[in-house]
Amino acid sequence: MPKTPHIPPKPRIVEILAFPQVQILDVAGPLQVFATANERLGLALPPYAPRVVAPGGETVSASAGLGLATLPLPETKAPIDTFIVAGGPGVTAASGDPALVAWVAARADRARRVASVCTGAFLLAATGRLDGRRAATHWAHCDRLAALHPRVRVEADPIFVRDGAIWTSAGVTAGIDLALALVEEDLGRDAALAIARHLVMFLKRPGGQAQFSAALALQGGEDRFAALHEWVGANLARDLSLPALAAQAGMSERSLSRRYREATGLTPAKGVERLRLEAARRALGETRAPVKRIARECGFGTEETMRRVFLRHVCATPQDYRARFGA
Repeated sequence: MPKTPHIPPKPRIVEILAFPQVQILDVAGPLQVFATANERLGLALPPYAPRVVAPGGETVSASAGLGLATLPLPETKAPIDTFIVAGGPGVTAASGDPALVAWVAARADRARRVASVCTGAFLLAATGRLDGRRAATHWAHCDRLAALHPRVRVEADPIFVRDGAIWTSAGVTAGIDLALALVEEDLGRDAALAIARHLVMFLKRPGGQAQFSAALALQGGEDRFAALHEWVGANLARDLSLPALAAQAGMSERSLSRRYREATGLTPAKGVERLRLEAARRALGETRAPVKRIARECGFGTEETMRRVFLRHVCATPQDYRARFGA
């Protein structure tokens, strides 16, 4: 029988920190997940008490121009369960406010767990609470986060990262994935899936899933190779050598190599490897097919070849990846 989730005597207080020019979805996405848990799970007591706080407790203008009603920053020792720092264009100014940084540090120390969404990682990193830890942020800001905070182990690929009691997520909608993972930790997988279904989410993505698909990552400004990528995705187990790709694209091998690198920054062989890796990750996470069969069907040929690719790109073996992110 599935284990009934333990519900504490009082709802868990979830604080989401906002500031001027915050990204609206960084706040609204997680907020709606916790609100839906209260509304839809049919529990005797609402499991969460979510609230949005900001300096001064005034209406905060989000980056999209929408005003957010907020509560004042509570005392640093006030009760709290989960503390979430949102991101957005205003995070640079927020990170440069010594009083706010000090408050965030004290609040993070008080909370049972701490999270950031998107560029909220910059404000959390300014407190030193990410030093020596793995962390994620929006892929476009990973290099800047690593440069400003070299003691943070920035990971550009994952949707979200958990390192102990600190969780950090990629950009915008990834905050919803992170919030669902927090609910899963509290109330179980069935509860998180029920919320995801109600929110009409196509998939409750695990933290190790890439921030965007390999096909999207390979798109150039003119998307000149979309048809080729679609064909590769449908024929992963076939011969996808340079001559085969060139014939499919209707180009000479030399022209394909040059134009493909111009569009994607990769060789055609590396592009194929990325697409095969994505397919293998999806199969490991969503099916129970044997690893050897997945290696064959995704075009790696042997399990050892796939293992080497996983270690190079994911820093984990296929078996470890499945153990962590499998359904």
